[in-house]
Amino acid sequence: MIRKYSSKDLDSVLELWLDTSLQAHDFVADGFWESQVESMRDIYIPASETYVYEVEQNIVGFYSLYENNLAAIFVSAEFQGRGIGKKLLNHAKEQRAALTLSVYKENQASYQFYLSQGFRVISEQNDEHTGHPAYTMSSDTV
Repeated sequence: MIRKYSSKDLDSVLELWLDTSLQAHDFVADGFWESQVESMRDIYIPASETYVYEVEQNIVGFYSLYENNLAAIFVSAEFQGRGIGKKLLNHAKEQRAALTLSVYKENQASYQFYLSQGFRVISEQNDEHTGHPAYTMSSDTV
């Protein structure tokens, strides 16, 4: 079930974000992700429109929108491959006419997922926080 985030979800969302970030972005030093938890808690999550995916009252996925940017989409490792990411992404697409997102070039699984869901690369640049190459992608088909 997808529902709107509430403040009581914060700890679960942060734990899911950190665990999944460490796994999906193993090319970035672990210390970087750990150093970002406070910013996620105090700045990014409160500033975003966030939705969570629950299974048996446990949060196993979430996404965050900031304006027209899909700022985050994460699914717990043990629930990946079950269509939850696709459901979250489709829900996000229903919230906006078009979405942009950034994905690390080295994160081929996520990059291929976004391509399969109709996103296209509109630019390539180094991520300002980590220096790793990233794509900016858009769901806009024009």
